[in-house]
Amino acid sequence: MSGADTTAPQPNDGEIITVRPDAETLTRQRLPYFVGISGNTAGTQGISMNLVIIPPGASAEPHFHRDYETAIYILEGRVETRYGLGLRQSVINETGDFLFIPPGVPHQPHNLSQTEPARALVSRNDPNEQENVVLYNPAHHNPAGNDPAGNHPAGDDPAG
Repeated sequence: MSGADTTAPQPNDGEIITVRPDAETLTRQRLPYFVGISGNTAGTQGISMNLVIIPPGASAEPHFHRDYETAIYILEGRVETRYGLGLRQSVINETGDFLFIPPGVPHQPHNLSQTEPARALVSRNDPNEQENVVLYNPAHHNPAGNDPAGNHPAGDDPAG
């Protein structure tokens, strides 16, 4: 065991930081967000935790997270998340569910209620708020050109 560090971990006199967000921020995913713990608000190096609200009947823009894992806890509501290439898979989660989204997996949450917002705590191993969110066009991975998320490629919008 020569060379191994056998010293016991030592406590330090660090600081506990409280963040009380008083205003929502609109994210790249086009959802209201309350920034909680992040590199900017608390000086974190490898974690962030925020509150996201999905308004009644609303959906996020399809997106994926570049190079970080995401853990979500549904505080209230029922949310359908379409995910994977072309957003061809789907899962429904509700109050009390935990979700894990690996890096690079395209997804799009949708609030199934037309009357109540869905709320969730979002935590990830990235201290940034939005820098590594990448918008995703599911039509690029859908062989038939049909977008299950209801989005239409530029120039193909049936509404004109």
